[in-house]
Formats: sequence, structure tokens, C-alpha cells
Amino acid sequence: MQSRQTQLPFLAPGQAFPPVDQAWGLDSPAAGLLAAGGRLDVATLKQAYSQGIFPWFSEGQPIFWWSPNPRMTLHVANFCLHRSLKQSIKKFRSTAGCEVRFNTAFDSVIAACAQSARRGQPGTWIVSDMIDAYINLHQAGYAHSVETWVDGRLVGGLYCVAIGKALFGESMFSLQSNASKIALSALVCFCKAHDIATIDCQQNTSHLASLGANEIGRLDFLTGIQKAQTHSPPNWYFDPLYWGEILNSRALGP
Repeated sequence: MQSRQTQLPFLAPGQAFPPVDQAWGLDSPAAGLLAAGGRLDVATLKQAYSQGIFPWFSEGQPIFWWSPNPRMTLHVANFCLHRSLKQSIKKFRSTAGCEVRFNTAFDSVIAACAQSARRGQPGTWIVSDMIDAYINLHQAGYAHSVETWVDGRLVGGLYCVAIGKALFGESMFSLQSNASKIALSALVCFCKAHDIATIDCQQNTSHLASLGANEIGRLDFLTGIQKAQTHSPPNWYFDPLYWGEILNSRALGP
């Protein structure tokens, strides 16, 4: 049963999160909203993600913490590799000066994500406090960037959070056609190579659905990430041989 909460808890710095089943339900004005306040330090962010909670707020607002039900999740086995994207990856892989890198330009990736225009969104939720917080999380080893490079220029990428083998996607950007999709495809290949089953996508969008993501119940999501966190984290390095994880499979659609 969906729970509905009319009064939002306001957390003091360091205060524990309320149980996620207290998040506002689908019949509320902000489905998935769990709490406000607290702080964005490494310890709090790690605690939040380990419980399936993430921050999302705009400039001038307090920190809002969310745990939506259902949860948009990409099972990497269901990743939709469309024929056009497969051809783009093949061309990218075989072209001199084109490469995928991990964690060589995290600051630039999150800054580019913050500056990317979003359909239906007049501003960005990646405000300066969020940028600083995730740079600190990256330096602590829990946030990672996947980067698409062409001739020494960063043209696309994404950043994510990882605890053990629990992986939480955050945001993507692209400065040229398919650059962010190539980064996501590389992340899927990395996940397959390291037995990482799912990538959390947080919210449902048509773009994510077109790539194979679907909604699952919060309880199933939490069960999956709790198990994944018990495994040792992989070495965050992209080997070009990982491309075979998807390029050797059959492409779908146009």
C-alpha cells in the first residue's frame, strides 16, 4: 500500500532518515518525497544511497530527499541496443582519437551535466552545493564519471554513484550526437563484465524506457541494492574489450 504523509520531516545534520515507506505516495503532490534538511556530506550521501534515497532540489530550496515507488531501473541484460547505436559504437571504437575513459574528468562531467538543457525543466537540480557534494563523494571513491572523448575533447558522458556493486545513475550530457548514449553503453558493458545486474535510474522518462529501463517496486529495488552492496567494488577502468559484451549481441529496432 502506498503511504501518504502530509507533514514532511525536517532533518537535523547527521539525523537518520525516516523509513522509506514513509515517503509520500502517488496520490500526493510530490510522490516519493521522504524528508528535507540534513546535509550533503559524504557520510550522509552514502547512508542515503545505501537505503535507496537520493537528494533532488532546486536553487533556493532546502535539501529534499526522495525514495520513489515504483523505481525506474535498467536491468543491464535488458539494455536495448538499437541498430543505429550499434553502428555508432562500432564507428567510434574503430576511429583513432575516440575513446571511453573513467574518472579522468569528473569535475568537468558534472559541470557539463549541470549546464545541459532538459526538456520541460527551466533550470537545473545540479546546483552548486550538489556539484561540491558529488565532487567530494568522487574523491571518497563513491562517485564515478564515464566519459566520451574525441580527439582529446570531452564530448559526452555521465556520472553515477556506486556502493559495492550497487550502481545509481545520476545525469548525462552530450555535446555531439550519441555521445551520452555511447557513455551509457560503455557503462552497461562494464556492468556486464563485472556482474553488476542493474543501474538505478530514479525517475521514469521516455528516453530511459527506450533504452530498456522499466519500473519496479521499491521493495524489490531495495532488496537488490542491499545484496549488491555486500560485494566488493570493481576496478573502475574501461577496457575496450568490454565492448564485446553488447556488440556481440543482436541489435534491436532501427
